[in-house]
Amino acid sequence: MRHRIAVIGSGPAGLTFARVLHRHDYPVAVFERDPAPDARTPGGTLDLHEGLGQLALDKAGLLAEFQALSRPEGQAMRILDAAGNVLRDWRPRPDDRANPEIDRGQLRDLLLGPLDVRWGQGVTQVVPGTRDGVLVHFADGRQEMFDLVVGADGAWSRIRPAVSSVTPHYTGVTLVETSLDDVDTRHPDLARLIGDGSVAVYGVNRALVAQRNSGGHVKVYAQYRAPLDWHANLDLADVEAVRSSLLALFDGWAAPVLDLLRHGTAFVHRPLYVLPVSHTWTHVSGVTLLGDAAHLMPPLGAGANLAMLEGAELAESIATGPGDLDEAVRAFEERMWARAGRWAKITTAGLERLVSPDPAEALALFDQVQAS
Repeated sequence: MRHRIAVIGSGPAGLTFARVLHRHDYPVAVFERDPAPDARTPGGTLDLHEGLGQLALDKAGLLAEFQALSRPEGQAMRILDAAGNVLRDWRPRPDDRANPEIDRGQLRDLLLGPLDVRWGQGVTQVVPGTRDGVLVHFADGRQEMFDLVVGADGAWSRIRPAVSSVTPHYTGVTLVETSLDDVDTRHPDLARLIGDGSVAVYGVNRALVAQRNSGGHVKVYAQYRAPLDWHANLDLADVEAVRSSLLALFDGWAAPVLDLLRHGTAFVHRPLYVLPVSHTWTHVSGVTLLGDAAHLMPPLGAGANLAMLEGAELAESIATGPGDLDEAVRAFEERMWARAGRWAKITTAGLERLVSPDPAEALALFDQVQAS
């Protein structure tokens, strides 16, 4: 029996779930509130781990295509102090494929492939427990019924309230993101500073991180501890005002490091929110969550990887399982909660050390991760 299944959200979690079902010739409806794939900038680059994101792509039959697109050299990491001194300069071996990088846009297009996503279909609410299944309410007033609705719609999920009353809370750390384009030609000194992968500079309760994407594009992230309303007297749409504010915040840092901010284009404010470390819920028949909707955690390289593997595992258990949909979902949730709980503890502790009163904590964390 083929169940009526819907996934809400076209991020890595939702698309991986749909692609694995598609590989097993299992129908699934994908709904996305954005009107088109390129309606929003897709964000920066992702490192996909061998046992997580890469395993998910293998389950979807896409690993070889990922390997052709990915950038193993992007694993390189350089760490400086605020004075610009190089503390670590780690470069991967030529055959290192543990965590290669791929642009989010490239990953999205790879996963989309033959999928028929229903664009511009925002969901406002799902109502489980109806006689015929789970009722999905759309923003345009339509309603549709499914046997299973999978919420893969991110931090501010519209599906989460059907299973959990928990909402994200602010970590005390804010990111402001900017970009550099055509860096090798327009900013060769910064290109050399960043190298093939990323450069991170750590100070007291703040950090600057620059990360290469493909095509000479670089994402720069200013990270610092601040109250949520730190920008109350600042117009975030005023590029030069934001730049001046950031340069003042990082005053005294080495000039080449500050050039990452001086040459940035637009600035995007991204306060970091998380869900509780061990976020679980009482199982609700017909509804479940994946990725950030289920376990929002600090962005330290785990979130998208977990989301993709969860999507692949849930899809496999539905497509190849004995047929009891509710039992398959229930068993999946138990596995997801245990694994995500472990990673949430790791990433929460990691954020405390990376944006810390003692910059030596960030360096010690890097050494610990590389040693493992």
